Amino acid sequence: MFERVALVGIGLIGSSLARVIRREGLARHIAIATRSKSTLKRAEELNLGDSYMTDASEAVRDADLVIVSVPVGASGAIAEEIAPTLKKGAILTDVGSTKASVIAQIGPHVPEGVHFIPGHPLAGTEKSGPDAGFADLFDNRWCIFTPLPGTDPEALERLSEFWRRCGSNIDTMDPQHHDMTLAIVSHLPHIIAYNIVGTADDLESVTKTEVIKYSASGFRDFTRLAASDPTMWRDVCLHNKDAILEMLARFSEDLASLQRAIRWGDGEKLFDLFTRTRAIRRSIIEAGQDIDVPDFGRQAVEHPGAKP
Repeated sequence: MFERVALVGIGLIGSSLARVIRREGLARHIAIATRSKSTLKRAEELNLGDSYMTDASEAVRDADLVIVSVPVGASGAIAEEIAPTLKKGAILTDVGSTKASVIAQIGPHVPEGVHFIPGHPLAGTEKSGPDAGFADLFDNRWCIFTPLPGTDPEALERLSEFWRRCGSNIDTMDPQHHDMTLAIVSHLPHIIAYNIVGTADDLESVTKTEVIKYSASGFRDFTRLAASDPTMWRDVCLHNKDAILEMLARFSEDLASLQRAIRWGDGEKLFDLFTRTRAIRRSIIEAGQDIDVPDFGRQAVEHPGAKP
């Protein structure tokens, strides 16, 4: 599909893209850029690309497709760095889980003639780094675009087809709607996970209990989310704060209602809530967005041979 694809950032998403691009023959040349020399060396050892450099502006030179996969807080600095060497007619996209902030950061630096199409593949694990990637990461997952007014329809379709060949389903949204949606389905669950695992760690230290030793499956699921990349999630909180604070407020109200039901022994209300949420879980499985396995080993099922 492309002569040269430049991947700026080679963590979980970037390295998974490199693998699927190679497997599907989506580009003749894969250029990889990252500031970390050790990460770059590891990417080369894994044979993820065809050229490797710490200078992102050189990596994107002559690239037909540039994919920025860095923490969202670094988007503006990267855009400013690569802007002078972006090829006219190239497609510039990103994979950040907040869109309004990324658009505000990248938009002012995009040269005339370059097609900037913000994107977000809804795929990931708690792992990070070039070793964490795998070619099937995007299979039957959604990739959401938040195209700007005046976006070239041919460029959008070309990028959409690229992601389809990577295994993704495609949808488009308004940036603000995207950020509000992701605040509830992704950002808030991670924040809750970080908080409850932190609470458990405090209890372990203060009360000398064996919270960690006797962790049940529910807590283990929380620890999987809470093991996600700290830099990425710090930036998500800072760059989608309005939507996250709105969702936290709604969650707090619902939590207070649940607390009252428990306090006053309102079994009917508890049963109704648990029944409703159980149905939501079933609908997620039926939509093909998870598997019906009641354990913590989801990753091993999705890509056998992966390290736990």
